[in-house]
Amino acid sequence: MGMDKLDDLEIAALLASKICHDVIGPVGAIYNGLEVLDEEGNDESSKAYALEVIRNFTVQASAKLQFARFAFGAAGSAGSLIDLTTAEQITRGFVETGKHTLNWNAPAMQMGKDRVKLLLNLILSGLSALPRGGELTVSINGEGEQAAFGVHCRGAGARPPQHLEEFVSGDFRGNLDALTIQPYYTSRLAGLAGMRLKVHLDGSDIILTATPNQ
Repeated sequence: MGMDKLDDLEIAALLASKICHDVIGPVGAIYNGLEVLDEEGNDESSKAYALEVIRNFTVQASAKLQFARFAFGAAGSAGSLIDLTTAEQITRGFVETGKHTLNWNAPAMQMGKDRVKLLLNLILSGLSALPRGGELTVSINGEGEQAAFGVHCRGAGARPPQHLEEFVSGDFRGNLDALTIQPYYTSRLAGLAGMRLKVHLDGSDIILTATPNQ
């Protein structure tokens, strides 16, 4: 679907599709584990394994939903500021349930929720830059409206996040769908926050930055 034909309701529908796509995997695994527990004749080791699967994927599904509430939803809408300590906890729970590790270099402070949403979506873009896993280092330099974000992506097979540069430069010529809506949304958040996005190459590493417009 071309961007020139997209309205806000369609954007919301695509974001909802993306969230469902991300969560349906662990929810399906939980269901399969419950089926194993319900089957007659399974020994204790099979039941113990099923319980471990259920436990692990419940944690994963919860972490994905918590992150999505802040990255895409209206979490924290009672106020205009979000504590970065909360953002770190949510991000760590989300990132470290998979094959990635997180370094968080940011001061303990509050930040406008639109900027926090941008930061979380920049982290999502960083994860897509490391399809085989790796290390994300998140940095925030400065305070308030002058704070700048950096996400350093290091790992085997690191690559620029698909489509993000095209949206930043205005060169995207494809259709928006559940796979491309997140980089589009990230570019829209940057505009709303008055920040400029860039994708840098540093040897085999990828660095994503968001800096305030001057």
